[in-house]
Amino acid sequence: MTTKAYAALLRGINVGGSKKVPMARLRPLLEGLGLGGVRTYLQSGNATFTSDHGDEESLAAELSAAIEKEFGFAVDVIVRDHASLKSVVDACPFPADTLEGKQLHVTYFSGPVTPARFASVDPAAFAPEDFRLGPRELYLYAPEGLGRSKLAAQLSRPGLNKGLIATSRNWNTVVKLVEMTGA
Repeated sequence: MTTKAYAALLRGINVGGSKKVPMARLRPLLEGLGLGGVRTYLQSGNATFTSDHGDEESLAAELSAAIEKEFGFAVDVIVRDHASLKSVVDACPFPADTLEGKQLHVTYFSGPVTPARFASVDPAAFAPEDFRLGPRELYLYAPEGLGRSKLAAQLSRPGLNKGLIATSRNWNTVVKLVEMTGA
C-alpha cells in the first residue's frame, strides 16, 4: 500500500479543563501505532502523520481506541487524507482570501451530509451569517466569529448531527492542515 499523509481531528479535547490530551503525549502515542512523520498543531486536537496501512475510517477508529486506552476517556476522531483536506479548501464557497480566519469555519463530518439534514435551518434568518454544504463538511461564514454566532448554535443542534461525528476548525487551521499534509 502507498504511504499517504493524513490529518487527525480530535473532537472536544483540551476545552474548559476537561478531556486533557497533551500534544507532547499524543505524538509518541501516534508514533507507537506505526504512524510516521507525526506532528501536532495547536492544543486543540490536530495531528498530521503518514501511514501505509488503513484508510480514513479505520485510522480514525484505531486512533480513538488508542487515545481511550492511554487517557481513560473516549475521544471522537475524524481522519482526512491530504487530497480530501485540499479539496475542502479548493471548493470553499466563500471568499476565504478576503476574510479573517475567525470568520470562516469548516465543520468536518464523519460521513456524508445532505441538504435535507439541514432543511430546518433558514440561513436568511441569520444573515449576514451563512453556511454551505460540501460532501462531508459544512462551511460557516460567521462575521463576528464562532463564539458569537447564532447560526453556529443552530447548526450544532444534536438532532441535526445525529449519527455523525462533527468537529469544527477555523479557516487558518483548515489551511495549515493542508500545508502540513502536503509537505
